[in-house]
Amino acid sequence: MTLNYRKHYTKFRKAFAMTAAALALITVIGCHKKSSGIDPNSLGPTNASEPVAASPSASITADPLAIDLGQSVVLNWRTQNATVVTIDGIGQVNVNGTQTVSPSNSTNFHLTAKGDGGTIEANVRVTVRVPVAPTVPPPTGNLPGDMGSEAEFHKNVQDAFFDYDSADLRPDAQAATAQAASYLAAHPGIKVVIGGYADERGSAEYNLALGETRANAARTALTAAGVAPGRLRVISYGKEKQFCTEENETCWQENRRAQFSLDR
Repeated sequence: MTLNYRKHYTKFRKAFAMTAAALALITVIGCHKKSSGIDPNSLGPTNASEPVAASPSASITADPLAIDLGQSVVLNWRTQNATVVTIDGIGQVNVNGTQTVSPSNSTNFHLTAKGDGGTIEANVRVTVRVPVAPTVPPPTGNLPGDMGSEAEFHKNVQDAFFDYDSADLRPDAQAATAQAASYLAAHPGIKVVIGGYADERGSAEYNLALGETRANAARTALTAAGVAPGRLRVISYGKEKQFCTEENETCWQENRRAQFSLDR
């Protein structure tokens, strides 16, 4: 009886010890899980750890800074730490670059550079020189030599007018140039400036070219009628000098002309 009792007692102690060990292990694991909390790495970087983005810088230059109407200028710009760069009148451009432009009037080229670190602006101004029409002095009576009088000149040498967007001589313009050629043939000492003009519609560059074409059309008609080419000089004013400033067809017709002036 004593031997069996000891065997049962020994088995009981082993079982009790194993159960206690298992309970202790569960308790340790449970405590470990409970104390672990939230992993801070799973929350991502905090604002304090983010690097500060560098502020952008920008510059823009023009070569040359002053031009005559119809000429070109080269813009050159450089930026740093910028992702989007725009120039007013041109649009979005590369962060660094050059571009040739032909402004029709004096222009301030405004550049804006944007990046993660903010926005910065830069400017350069290009001056465009526009030709000024010559001022015809008032009549002073008889002109020297075989030139007659200035009043007679304007009576016999009258301007030629054109249709919209055209440089073809109309019948009335052909009659005007024929009368002008006859008067100039009788007064070989007179030299003439033929100015080409256009109305306000269309770009400055286009109207400058149209004015020159109109003046050359009148010049061709005079030379075909016998006037020596060396007596005739052509200049275009495009739409820069308007004889009438109202916005209607009657006014626009006044501005579409080849004007004849004494070349002194």
